[in-house]
Amino acid sequence: MVKNYSVKQYQESDYENWNTFIGQAKNATFLFHRDFMEYHKDRFEDFSLMIFDDKKLVAVLPANRVGNEIFSHQGLTYGGLVYNEQSKLTTIVNAFRAVLLFLEADGIEKLHLKTIPSIYHSKPAEEIQYALFLAEAQLVRRDTLSVIDLSQLYVFSKIRKRGIQKGKTNGLIIKEETDFESFWDEILIPNLEERHKAKPVHSLEEMKVLKSLFPTNIRQFNVYHKDKIVAGTTVFETETVAHCQYISKYEEEEDLGSLDFLYHFLITETFADKRFFDFGISNESQGKKLNEGLSYWKESFGASTMVHDFYEVQTANYVKLDSFFSKSKNRLTQ
Repeated sequence: MVKNYSVKQYQESDYENWNTFIGQAKNATFLFHRDFMEYHKDRFEDFSLMIFDDKKLVAVLPANRVGNEIFSHQGLTYGGLVYNEQSKLTTIVNAFRAVLLFLEADGIEKLHLKTIPSIYHSKPAEEIQYALFLAEAQLVRRDTLSVIDLSQLYVFSKIRKRGIQKGKTNGLIIKEETDFESFWDEILIPNLEERHKAKPVHSLEEMKVLKSLFPTNIRQFNVYHKDKIVAGTTVFETETVAHCQYISKYEEEEDLGSLDFLYHFLITETFADKRFFDFGISNESQGKKLNEGLSYWKESFGASTMVHDFYEVQTANYVKLDSFFSKSKNRLTQ
């Protein structure tokens, strides 16, 4: 049956309650900790929500507001409704209905919600996908993640094996660093500027702050040739996944096999005990285009495709969830 859950907007006084809930959720990572969400709070109008059954917190929604619309927090790679392992399907449908009703009453017409890829779940947690279906949400974007399931057999292609051997022959050295300066200033920023006229999503100062807050989750690996940095990667590590946030190499150097050598090391040694290794997306134009060369490089390590979906839903569609509960009640009483 429909339950009248209460919804409130997150306030600073909710800091401990929010973070405690995130620590117990089955589909949360450190990205949803308030310390991570608020490193760039000057860029977003936070509109995160907390959903209660009486006084019990049953779900949270990391979000921000743009005009008359609410977004799964645009400063985060993934998002959506977050809940704990005790949550039943009807609880989440009720919670989502409560969110839509709350937003509609506040004059918000549309909710943009991006999902949390299942590899980041500690236990199955796709209740929100069903709630989105009931609310007739529209799929508006689909990115493709290149992922290796490290619990299954995976095979490096011949060309990757040649690159790995080239790295060994060239005497490359891999170091895990506690700072980001050399990678950011000498590799990442120049490459993004030259190739895409872009800048990293995170500034160097922001990465320093985040590293200090999440020292075991954010890790930097650099590759050196004759004491000169030639490549690197920044990894965001969660309970189940090692995710490559940034990947870049020194383009002017002759091909040393630097990235092949680095990723062989990360996949087979550093993160061998993780469940998944996530290279991230190779998409452009809101998922409509694929960088084929980048995708091929990831797949040649043995990665295959998972999707990351983005939805839009009209808040007035909360009424469409009511029929679900009335039908459920009828079936139970037959």
